Amino acid sequence: MKKRTFLNLLSAGIASPVLTPLTAWADKEKLTNWAGNLTYSTDRVHEAASVENIRALLKSKDKVKVLGTRHCFNSIADSRYNLLSLKSMREIALDAGARTVTVGAAVTYGQLGPYLDGKGFALHNLASLPHISVAGACSTATHGSGEKNGNLATAVSAIEMVNASGEVVKLSRESDGFHGAVVGLGALGVITRVTLDVQPSYTVRQYVYENLPLAKMKDHFDEIQASGYSVSLFTDWQKQRINELWIKSRDGFAAPQEFFGAKLATRNLHPISEISAENCTEQMGVPGPWYDRLPHFRMGFTPSAGKELQSEYFVPRRNAVDAILAVERLRDQVTPHLLISEIRTIAADDLWMSPCYRRPSVTIHFTWKPDWPAVQRLLPVIEKELAPFEPRPHWGKLFTMAPAELQSRYERLADFRRLAEKYDPARKFRNDFLDGSIFAS
Repeated sequence: MKKRTFLNLLSAGIASPVLTPLTAWADKEKLTNWAGNLTYSTDRVHEAASVENIRALLKSKDKVKVLGTRHCFNSIADSRYNLLSLKSMREIALDAGARTVTVGAAVTYGQLGPYLDGKGFALHNLASLPHISVAGACSTATHGSGEKNGNLATAVSAIEMVNASGEVVKLSRESDGFHGAVVGLGALGVITRVTLDVQPSYTVRQYVYENLPLAKMKDHFDEIQASGYSVSLFTDWQKQRINELWIKSRDGFAAPQEFFGAKLATRNLHPISEISAENCTEQMGVPGPWYDRLPHFRMGFTPSAGKELQSEYFVPRRNAVDAILAVERLRDQVTPHLLISEIRTIAADDLWMSPCYRRPSVTIHFTWKPDWPAVQRLLPVIEKELAPFEPRPHWGKLFTMAPAELQSRYERLADFRRLAEKYDPARKFRNDFLDGSIFAS
């Protein structure tokens, strides 16, 4: 199916505010993830409104996985046995003196952002969409962009979880195992509360440029990435150009009419040019609060294209241009199945299972048309092309990398396995994804 035909079929639903599936927690007939590409393996969904409820459930069940906002595209949060919804755990507690905020397991960034801003505070960064939960995003090392910005999990200063035996575990940055538990992939326990560092609120202006020549990107990648607080490149890999360059500025950006050969947009744009920008956060240099500019998509509206598949690979920042050009050489294989790709930068961190562990990174993201057989055939081709750069896939997105290769990318994997054994010796929180990708010998 051609991209324009596919997008025309989607257009009616994309232009309207989102009611489902991001806000629906269970469907009696069929429980699926946000994009609809994954049907969960059980319809047994238990609700817990308190830590005591969670403890009681864990003592009575042998296998449990937490059901979050369901924005993962793979089966990392799936279960063939029992799913646990924490949708009632939405408390938010700000400690202005300590500059921290503690949130319940179900709180989303879309809920937290306006609350913090109303109190005069902000987070250091946000992902491209605010619909996701804080606990789930941090557990899978979800990220925004900005060469000086760590992923969302780097803001975590403490976590509370219930382990397999029903014990409440509290970890802070000073605790043994903290750096392994923050990006815990759902393997250690049920996250009940997360404490985040906050900072004074700030304003962001967002500018979009069109048609950045690929040669200019190649020669000036570092300058382009340094031009804003958060920078994203969107491309369909065709015509030797980057379709759109998004610059989100905190400290002032002159916004010339031409920037390395790209032209300043004269209207708001969607990353997928054929889709209306109604769902996107305000552009054109209009100042706005951090929570309404750092994401690409507005809360209450469908992010991205809606029905889609996603893959993403982290490569070392030093290899950014070479990795981008490696994918560009596959353009005629990639583009027929692609809606858009996004390229972002993320700072290094010290979280054991983070794809940015001790490695400043660039991510190459693919938003695919919902044709899994075609994408499944294509991913090994992309992974092979990126192999010289030791790519690490996003934990919540689609990849086909062999377990041995994946595991070789994480030098603290053995420590993480020991941490999982400590908190979940009965393997209550394991599932097929974790057993195959993380714990397989």
